[in-house]
Amino acid sequence: MVIDRAGMAGFLRRRREALQPEDVGLPRGSRRRTSGLRREEVAALCHMSTDYYARLERQRGPQPSEQMIASIAQGLHLSLDERDHLFRLAGHNPPARGSFADHISPGLLRVLDRLDDTPAEIVTELGETLRQTPLGVALTGDTTGFTGAARSVGYRWFTDPASRRLYAPEDHAFLSRMFASGLREAVTLRGPGSRAADYADQLLAESAEFRGVWDAHEVGVRPRQVKRFVHPEVGALELTCQTLVDPGQSHFLLVYTAVPGSESYEKLRLLSVVGTGWQDGGQQAAPH
Repeated sequence: MVIDRAGMAGFLRRRREALQPEDVGLPRGSRRRTSGLRREEVAALCHMSTDYYARLERQRGPQPSEQMIASIAQGLHLSLDERDHLFRLAGHNPPARGSFADHISPGLLRVLDRLDDTPAEIVTELGETLRQTPLGVALTGDTTGFTGAARSVGYRWFTDPASRRLYAPEDHAFLSRMFASGLREAVTLRGPGSRAADYADQLLAESAEFRGVWDAHEVGVRPRQVKRFVHPEVGALELTCQTLVDPGQSHFLLVYTAVPGSESYEKLRLLSVVGTGWQDGGQQAAPH
């Protein structure tokens, strides 16, 4: 396929102008004159330089990679149809749609963008974190940067001891059963050759504990509504987890809250001040 520079530039410009700061969780400011988002704001949302993005709107620069186009589609809160259109304009075939697609729906992103004072994250059905709020990062660490099988919290649970540090030790046995149960259900639903089946094969080869719980053939072990964290800075936290489901993409928005007036509520307020400084010591994130 051949890149349509003029078509891509026009589409990007119109989509940028259609978005308002509040649509993507940004402050409007009192002296704003721009119609829609500024180029530098879109570039930040897309994790690229302003110069790179600006060249695309000016029909200049090299052909963007599929990874860049995917990042732009997510940053501009495009629907799946709009994402596919952008891929074709850029000279690429659109990614396959399905249960393991990483593109987050605009509606789910709009909800997440309004939760800046709450720990929250969007994850796939395999526990792969796609997006977190700043307080979500402060709670569990940044879990969006893993690659390969390590993207899955269930895989990390059985292969990386550090992944267990933020959960109460008395919950570990239950969490092992829960992760194995969830993965078994995903393997059955998605079938051989799926990402779920690949993760299961890797864990069977790498973890004796996983082999033990896998052999029990448990299904239906669901997450508990109240999750007990042991945070390195603020200590023990009991948080209620509410879940919003996007069935079209099999994505889950997890929102963590504490009972007002409780000790955990006060600690959560403290965590908003502490931020992500605790990660500087090299600790990794907790499971979901």
